[in-house]
Amino acid sequence: MQESLTVVLVVCVAFLSSIPCGYLRQNYKKYSFMWFLLIHVSIPIIALLRISAGLSWRVIPLTLGGAVAGQITGGIINRRRKQNG
Repeated sequence: MQESLTVVLVVCVAFLSSIPCGYLRQNYKKYSFMWFLLIHVSIPIIALLRISAGLSWRVIPLTLGGAVAGQITGGIINRRRKQNG
């Protein structure tokens, strides 16, 4: 039970930490240095959090999925804000 709650918390942090990066990423040309940096900047933070929580490597796909979902969500928020003025 404790480990399940820890996994959910780490995935939520991965999601939430990737939203600002996805938001900012929409302002840069695709495949530019900053675009690439904003995609990958949250990964070391998430990895450090996963390791410090004592979670195994089997959690990596879940945290990666949370990070990707956060990037997509941030991009959607940016595009909607631009459309609505």
